[in-house]
Amino acid sequence: MRHLIKLIINRLSQLIALPFVLTCWLESLVNKKVEVIFVFWTNIFALLPGLPGVFLRRGFYSLTLQQCSLDSHIGFGSLFSHRNSVIEDNVYIGNYCTIGSAHIGENSLIGSRSSLLSGSGQHIHNDETGTWGAFSTDNIKQIQIGKNVWLGEAAIVMADIGEGCQIAAGTVISSDTKSYVMLAGNPARFVKSLPLPAMLQTQLQDAPLPETVSELPNEKQS
Repeated sequence: MRHLIKLIINRLSQLIALPFVLTCWLESLVNKKVEVIFVFWTNIFALLPGLPGVFLRRGFYSLTLQQCSLDSHIGFGSLFSHRNSVIEDNVYIGNYCTIGSAHIGENSLIGSRSSLLSGSGQHIHNDETGTWGAFSTDNIKQIQIGKNVWLGEAAIVMADIGEGCQIAAGTVISSDTKSYVMLAGNPARFVKSLPLPAMLQTQLQDAPLPETVSELPNEKQS
């Protein structure tokens, strides 16, 4: 019954958000690189309070982002600045987060006040004049946040994060990370390896051994 009620409210939220969504669709049809109307509405929906705000944000983004699960949470004050983002199932995004272009894997937790940038090359430096170029959607990169990632409060991410990572509060991620590691600091530093899930360990143990040397990973053939 609870799931049915949630589904009904989600559908009603999509219906309420639809007039605003239509303006975003029209903008995208006219010019896919322009996101002025989309960003305007994201700022409005970010300020909707309480549980109604959670449902309405989810309804809006489920119809405007590349993909947004109806089984996700987007907190008060949090917004996406680009449409080409993906939110998978059971993702929790805390309050006051700013997200550019990102693919957030299932079961991930994004701490409050975190910033997920659209890569690290959004502005190009002109060596002749010494000036920085204006923002261009051509320089956007969709960063990848693996599933089961815990991103601590106020973390800044501009690169990919592997599956099952734990990122401490305030950490700055400027280069791609491995899976199942804990990182902390600015710049991010390795703290420790995290245990693999029991299910994954079983899969690795049950995997057949390679028959030839050429099938071994990361091996140089003689």
